[in-house]
Amino acid sequence: MTRRVEGKVALVTGGASRPGLGFAIAERLAEEGAIVILTDVDAAGVEESARLICERNLAAEAMPQDVASESDWTRVVDDILARHGRLDILVNNAGILDIAAIADDHALAGLRRQLEVNVVGCFMGTQAGVRAMRQCGNGGAIINLSSVAGKVGFRGSASYAATKGAVKLMTKSVALETAAEGIRVNSVHPGIIRTNMQQQGLEDNSANYDAIVAAIPAGRLGDPRDIANCVLFLASDEAGYVNGAEFVVDGGYTAQ
Repeated sequence: MTRRVEGKVALVTGGASRPGLGFAIAERLAEEGAIVILTDVDAAGVEESARLICERNLAAEAMPQDVASESDWTRVVDDILARHGRLDILVNNAGILDIAAIADDHALAGLRRQLEVNVVGCFMGTQAGVRAMRQCGNGGAIINLSSVAGKVGFRGSASYAATKGAVKLMTKSVALETAAEGIRVNSVHPGIIRTNMQQQGLEDNSANYDAIVAAIPAGRLGDPRDIANCVLFLASDEAGYVNGAEFVVDGGYTAQ
């Protein structure tokens, strides 16, 4: 049986953290036959992520990358095209979170940094992906990681929500530009997922953690593979008529 992304070349940003969305997405794509290039500003961490995937006899490579650097995007994509001759899948996963009330002294500085990584980084990545996929002429799939915070309000998350809302609408606009070329661009909106970021933000505060879990209709935090499975679908040919769409994966949290 042919695996779902057999022979495709995929770039996944933000792949160093474990447990984390980038690592889970890269692992899932590799399980289904993709050659996966993981990147992260944490060079040692992303090398270890690629090594762990390769230990399972799957195809993974690592490259250091700051997604807020235009020259890094050029270097990474040019290297992939030189070595593999194509780019079929791009997952703009890398992102940062800064929790701050709107009146906090550091709120503006946090917004500016999040804009650079979450919005400008995603914009440059999408731009580089579109250019590479056009050059290859085989179409492609770009999946941008937004958040449920890009759809509904969360107290203390004005700056983060601003960046994730921007990712959502940027994704739709680019999808209209590229649809006729077979380049599909969709966004995924994770809910509360059990990652290192959530570990620090929730489980270190047990009262807050319990309240959040109690508010999720599914009764649990999401697993990174819940997000990875959604990304896999969007990256595969099964989603050939899916473009400019938003996929919420949150255990029913925003359905309330």
